[in-house]
Amino acid sequence: MAKKNFEESLAKLERITEELESGDLTLEESLKKFDEGVKLAEFCNHKLDEAQQKVNVLLKKDDIFREKPGEDESLSDKSES
Repeated sequence: MAKKNFEESLAKLERITEELESGDLTLEESLKKFDEGVKLAEFCNHKLDEAQQKVNVLLKKDDIFREKPGEDESLSDKSES
């Protein structure tokens, strides 16, 4: 499987799902498509995990920024509205 980005992999996974659900494939073709789909699903899950980790880091940084000692409370209230 060539390296693809998340969107391309997800689109390919959707096409494979449709092909498998159609019931028009032979057993051998179905097994091959299923194997490819599993690999694509693993890749997509890995990318989603990476994105979640990045979001968590950004949220943690945002929390640290908001909790700086001496920060004017009125500024915090304005930025949250």
